[in-house]
Amino acid sequence: MINPLAKELNDILSGSVVDALMSDMGKRLYFPNGIISQGGEAAKDAKVANGTIGMAVANGTPIELDSYKKLMPELNPSETVAYAKTAGNPDVRTIWKEKIIEKNPDLKNKKISTPILVPGLTAVLSYVCDLFVDADKPLLAADPSWDNYELIASARRGAEFHQFKCFEKGKFNVPGIEAAMKADAEKYGSVRIILNFPQNPSGYSPTKDEAKQLVKIVKEIAESGKKVLVLSDDAYFGLNYEDDIEPQSLFAYMADLHENVLAIKADGPTKEDFAWGFRTGFITFGSKGLSDQQITALTTKFMAAIRSSVSCSSTVSQSLVIHALKDPAHEAQKKELRKMLQVRYDTVRKFVNTHQSKVLEPLPFNSGYFMSFNVKTGNAEDIRKKLLAEKGIGIIQIDANTLRVAFSSIDEDKIEKVYSDIYNVADNI
Repeated sequence: MINPLAKELNDILSGSVVDALMSDMGKRLYFPNGIISQGGEAAKDAKVANGTIGMAVANGTPIELDSYKKLMPELNPSETVAYAKTAGNPDVRTIWKEKIIEKNPDLKNKKISTPILVPGLTAVLSYVCDLFVDADKPLLAADPSWDNYELIASARRGAEFHQFKCFEKGKFNVPGIEAAMKADAEKYGSVRIILNFPQNPSGYSPTKDEAKQLVKIVKEIAESGKKVLVLSDDAYFGLNYEDDIEPQSLFAYMADLHENVLAIKADGPTKEDFAWGFRTGFITFGSKGLSDQQITALTTKFMAAIRSSVSCSSTVSQSLVIHALKDPAHEAQKKELRKMLQVRYDTVRKFVNTHQSKVLEPLPFNSGYFMSFNVKTGNAEDIRKKLLAEKGIGIIQIDANTLRVAFSSIDEDKIEKVYSDIYNVADNI
């Protein structure tokens, strides 16, 4: 049974690409006219007393324990212990939208939503799957890919998890992506694909030419009448180490590509701004022809997913992000840390370019936090365990044939030894 409020949102979205792509759960979601909405009304008009929100308040200000206050003296109680709005603090949402456009200038004159704040990029992926993925709406991603994609799509949403081979003969596999997308489009009438760049686990981002090819593929499928959801997982956005990498998110090109394309951007300060534990992620979307009313309706659907799971995100994290983004020194500090990562990347690149292994073949990498090896013979897990037990070095086994190394977490002066040990253990196992 569809709630009348859900039906109202569905009617607004009727006939749009959002309507065509939505899951059964997406159709059912609505934002109740309950505590949150009534509390919002009271915040504006309750001049005498506001007894709507479950917080302890004195003289109009949330009560804050001194044990918290002394740790955050520059923030007021509304920035620390008060509840946040379901979609996030309006100020941080506005600032983040400005930053997205600043980093992706092709978005300057395009209509996109105001980013919705959620507790981390994993939550972005989870909510997108809630709205658009289910038993007869599979999710397509790279092979290899981050293991959480399959966990979210299959275990949580009961969907098929399809994969395309990310690399073929040592190169980014654009033809493989095209074939996989067209196969899903033909069988299901629609495609839902995650494009994660810089990619986890490989640390690869497409060149400018490869990015153009990906955009062309999506447009051709859309022009054939099929609906396409392109989710750009931009967790490591901007961490590029080579000159030929496409500098903008694919979202910048997909956001108004075609009426049959719904583009969604997943990003946040987690990796971009070195704030891993803040758990602040953003959902931003766009599609050619979506009206303001339809953008509001889809935003409301996402708010319903948030409200029905975590209710809202951490207030203090949002406050810290707002203040940091307004700090004139913020960008300069980021550049210094990115220089450090560039040095680590260069050191790893030099090693793999000058050393050979009978067992390990580096997958293409040029960006992000990671690089990975294809294990040509033997089993990746055996190498991982032996490396940990005998050398005290930890790396990740992605699957039976893939090992991931996070060079982002290895000091520069240790890289040579770490990689020498990885090669030696693999070749002598």
